[in-house]
Amino acid sequence: MDTQLDLWEVFVQSKPGQPYKHAGSVHASDKGMALQNARDVYTRRGEASGLWVVRAADIVASNLSDNDMFFDPANDKIYRHPTFYKMPEGAQNI
Repeated sequence: MDTQLDLWEVFVQSKPGQPYKHAGSVHASDKGMALQNARDVYTRRGEASGLWVVRAADIVASNLSDNDMFFDPANDKIYRHPTFYKMPEGAQNI
């Protein structure tokens, strides 16, 4: 029987306006404790401006065996690909 607290996935934002990136995991009993643990483990040197924590049990992912069916409809819509658009000059953090 697993006696550890719930597993939470941690996402860190390095600077305001930047995307959040997965940093790792922590164990905690609730969201407040998860945020504190994430802060203590992943931002000790001031390398973050924001944190997200998500209970690992709440994450839903696609199945590898369903990839052809799940992702196929997007292939015929080229406007969904970033190469379809031109980047405006001076655009940042895109």
